[in-house]
Amino acid sequence: MLKINRGQLHASVSKVYESLLPLSFNLTGLVAGVFVATFSGVIATVPWGFLIYPGILSIRGALGGLFAGRLSTALHLGTVKPQLRDNTVHLSILVKSIVALTLLSGVFIGLTGSVFSGLYTGFSAVESLKIIAVTIATMAVSNVVISPITFGLSIVSFNRGYDPDVVLYPIVSTVADIMITITYIAMVWLSLSQTGLIMITAVATGFTAWSALVIRENMAEDEFSQTIREFLITLVIVSVIVGITGTTLERISERIQGAREIYAIYPALIDTIGDVGSIIGCTLTTKLALGTVPSHPRRLSDLKGELGEVVSAWGASVILFGMYALIASLIYAPAGLAALTLRLLALNLISVPIIILVVFVITYATYSRGWNPDNFLIPIESSLADTVTTLALLLVLLLG
Repeated sequence: MLKINRGQLHASVSKVYESLLPLSFNLTGLVAGVFVATFSGVIATVPWGFLIYPGILSIRGALGGLFAGRLSTALHLGTVKPQLRDNTVHLSILVKSIVALTLLSGVFIGLTGSVFSGLYTGFSAVESLKIIAVTIATMAVSNVVISPITFGLSIVSFNRGYDPDVVLYPIVSTVADIMITITYIAMVWLSLSQTGLIMITAVATGFTAWSALVIRENMAEDEFSQTIREFLITLVIVSVIVGITGTTLERISERIQGAREIYAIYPALIDTIGDVGSIIGCTLTTKLALGTVPSHPRRLSDLKGELGEVVSAWGASVILFGMYALIASLIYAPAGLAALTLRLLALNLISVPIIILVVFVITYATYSRGWNPDNFLIPIESSLADTVTTLALLLVLLLG
């Protein structure tokens, strides 16, 4: 049986503050939510607007998680230098892998979104092509901004003595949510006109050609091809998961009937739950790479060293959920503060334990097979976090 002494408990509680720092950046994720709440009418002008929005958020988060996780581990191992110039071949291959995977992810989520849209609203070849073009263009534009920010932040945090396993992904994922949301709304708006569609098609076609060239020139590299192969397994899983998330959000949008406070906090909610998993998971994969945690735990007590990360990340998320309820209620529905707070706490208690379990299962399942956990963990965990949080949100709305 796992025993916790007073010293361990004190250390775990103090770690809440360490986790709260990067997780508090999710408060800026309310910016993405405010954009969704403000421009929900634009998104709703196309039948697939809310259906594929969570999918794009999840896939972009999965790619950001892959990049952040690999960078964090590589900085600890010394295979990437904490500097902008004269870096390693490992970094070059990783960046090219992200470019290729951005295209493949855009195609996958576009196809999956088309299938779910067809099942939900009826099949249309024109709408399917439009979905794929919008998805690829959104992913392409956001990648140009998010990847440099991710790398720059990893260098700054590492050089200043912060642990990138804890700091990097929570901040980057929030920036990505804001960037993706703004870009997606713009792409949906552009898709409503012929001129806009031409612009979207040009961006999607240009990025496809460039990415195809990157794939052709680097597929012979073992590390590049391994990253692509392993992430494709993840991508298939994630594409199905995000389809479920999109269908659920469509039901939520029907249920809340213009309750803008829910739209406003939605990106921050899924981001925070995903970040809890990333903090625990990134720390675990780095420790596995360094050999400072059991590689084949037989008992729960073998993992007691990870209790501090679990308690701190979970505790910080509870604090943030209370803040989300307060801010959203003050802006949109002051009289509903108590009800919204109870709903979000219930959502947290449902979602976080599931994601913690997922993190440990994925990490050890992939590691035991000789795969790189960083290629699987955050992409699958973040997408599952989006789905679990969205389903939990629907549940608490139905019960409330």
